[in-house]
Amino acid sequence: MPGKRGTGLLALLALGVVYGDIGTSPLYAAKETFNPEHGIPLSQANILGGVSAIFWSLMLIVSLKYVVLVLRATNRGEGGIMALLSLVISGGACRGRRSAGLLLIGLVGAALFYGDAVLTPAISVLSAIEGLEVGTPVFKPYVVPIAAGVLIALFAIQRLGTGAVGLLFGPVCALWFVSLAAVGAWNIAKAPAVMAAFNPVHALEFALGHGAASFTVLGSVLLAVTGAEALYADVGHFGARAIRLAWFAVAAPGLVLNYFGQGALLIAHPSAIANPFYLACPGWALYPMVGLATAATVIASQATISGAYSLTRQAIQLGYLPRMTIVHTSARTIGQIYIPTVNWIVLVAVLVAVLGFGSSSGLASAYGVAVMGTMVVTTFLTFFVLRDQFHYPLWLCVTATGFFLTIDTVFFAAAAHKIFEGGWFPLAIAIVVLAIMLTWRRGRERLRIRLREGSPPLREFLRALLLHPPQRIPGTAVFLTGGTDVTPNALLHSLKHYKVLHERNVFLTVQVTEFPSIPVEGRLESERIAENCWRVTARYGFMEQPDVTDALELWSGDGTPVEPAEVSYFLSREKLVPHARGRRRKRWRDRLFAAMARNAASVTYFFNIPANRVVELGTRIEI
Repeated sequence: MPGKRGTGLLALLALGVVYGDIGTSPLYAAKETFNPEHGIPLSQANILGGVSAIFWSLMLIVSLKYVVLVLRATNRGEGGIMALLSLVISGGACRGRRSAGLLLIGLVGAALFYGDAVLTPAISVLSAIEGLEVGTPVFKPYVVPIAAGVLIALFAIQRLGTGAVGLLFGPVCALWFVSLAAVGAWNIAKAPAVMAAFNPVHALEFALGHGAASFTVLGSVLLAVTGAEALYADVGHFGARAIRLAWFAVAAPGLVLNYFGQGALLIAHPSAIANPFYLACPGWALYPMVGLATAATVIASQATISGAYSLTRQAIQLGYLPRMTIVHTSARTIGQIYIPTVNWIVLVAVLVAVLGFGSSSGLASAYGVAVMGTMVVTTFLTFFVLRDQFHYPLWLCVTATGFFLTIDTVFFAAAAHKIFEGGWFPLAIAIVVLAIMLTWRRGRERLRIRLREGSPPLREFLRALLLHPPQRIPGTAVFLTGGTDVTPNALLHSLKHYKVLHERNVFLTVQVTEFPSIPVEGRLESERIAENCWRVTARYGFMEQPDVTDALELWSGDGTPVEPAEVSYFLSREKLVPHARGRRRKRWRDRLFAAMARNAASVTYFFNIPANRVVELGTRIEI
């Protein structure tokens, strides 16, 4: 457990990674909450109600739900929607009839996160650049092009890693939160009546006193809590203590003071609704604040992009996405990765959002659906973790998660009200991602069944083979197989063409568990199944990168070390062909799975197998 100094340093780093997203919400949350298009007049009572609603949303959703409750539901210290889903599976909740439903709900939450990963860079950077319009309208035609240029540059440098500039994230965000607090306090001093917004009665009157308009405006209030999911997703990097310290000591005070300051400005000058964040700043501080806001939004975007990489790797390891090229950008920090395929797909989607919606107000309508959808799923799954993993009393689990689920559901319904105004965009992204995940998962299951049907049991096959053994040749042969009891096609084709068997044969199965990591001492399981033939299972966590070469170095076998230069790796390469008589409505999924399988990253690269020691033997399989 880190000491006070270590926790303080981690808290500073967490400001940049964890709170970048929620820290930039003041750029647009208050502006959209008091948007005149909602039909709620900018009276002092309504301003107090809106500020109070934002404040209590932060306290209930961020402070109580995430910081106090959800941070307890970690998978061996790791958080995030896929880690939570894995924890639900390992806890026994995904058994019986409800298993398919819970898995689907978890995957929906993961798919919605990709919508968040697209919209966060778009709305954050665009809202920061819009500050130029406050200084002079001359900049208005250039806001979207400048924002697009900043985003293209941000995604272009991802391949270089964030190690060099990552150390700046914490200090820059610390300066950002201090600036938020200073600007807020400066405006509060000029209109202290806004302090009455601490009274929750104002929030209730604002949420209930304007009929349908109140319900609509809740879809804007929730913008103040966007990024709260990052607290949970990044708990494994910084620890719960550092994240809590950063929130209560720096992030929360800065946010609260700034929202109250914007409310104070609107009480004194309702016309400032055009852009209350930048108009709250002193005139001399406008352009420096634009520069600082741009830096803060780039950091917020970086955190979301890195989160998309991390979620993708977890989904690949758990079998929900095809293998992709994963580049480790840091030799010291395993969490710093770069996935080119995800990077460029997300960039294209971000540019479509920026050019298509054209303003932060337009994007705000789309943003809430993805954010609240993921939050609803997190709260729902947390119930099963608290009940099945931590064995809390049923009444406590129902009360705690039920309370927060009610709040999340109300906010999600308010966001869903704007589906036709832009909310369809993240939903469309989520539907595409979910279809890909389900197609890949189902396709792999069907492929595994077909391979099992066409291959004899491994132990029986070797026993029969060794009754009249083929010629044995020096060296070690490693056959990668998806199942521990299945004879790999590579062995069958090798015997058919070469009619020889190596002196030592290892049938290696790589399994990814529902845990984030596996200790080295529990990595391998080995069993001798025939003369000089072993069945070896190498287990990895979903946060780890499987490494076949390292696994063989750990394997003892018959006591003779494995010489890398004497190892030959035999891999099966399946050519997938959609079944000619398949049902028409499912044929598109067969073609999609076959296309993903063809374009998946090489097994050789993904499992770190020396390319010059690999023999691939192919087979044609109808699916």
